[in-house]
Amino acid sequence: MFVVQCKDKPGHGPVRAENRAAHLEHLKAHLDRVVLAGPIQSEDRQSMLGSVLVLDFAERAELDAFLAADPYARAGLFESVTVLPFKKVLP
Repeated sequence: MFVVQCKDKPGHGPVRAENRAAHLEHLKAHLDRVVLAGPIQSEDRQSMLGSVLVLDFAERAELDAFLAADPYARAGLFESVTVLPFKKVLP
């Protein structure tokens, strides 16, 4: 598994909104790989700042292809993407 943290570019809220439906369809088409996924919010919960995903891929190359195909990535939403190996312990 891998944990992925994506940080949105400042001022790209409209890009996120325009591509949200396609992004969700991309995730739904691969639900067998999605452990969890959701947005990172501002302190006041009024803005989306990025995304966190825990994804179950055996190989990093498969994960990279999945991430590159995400409509958010294709639209240039992210300022940065951090990927780290992840080991689920609980529950």
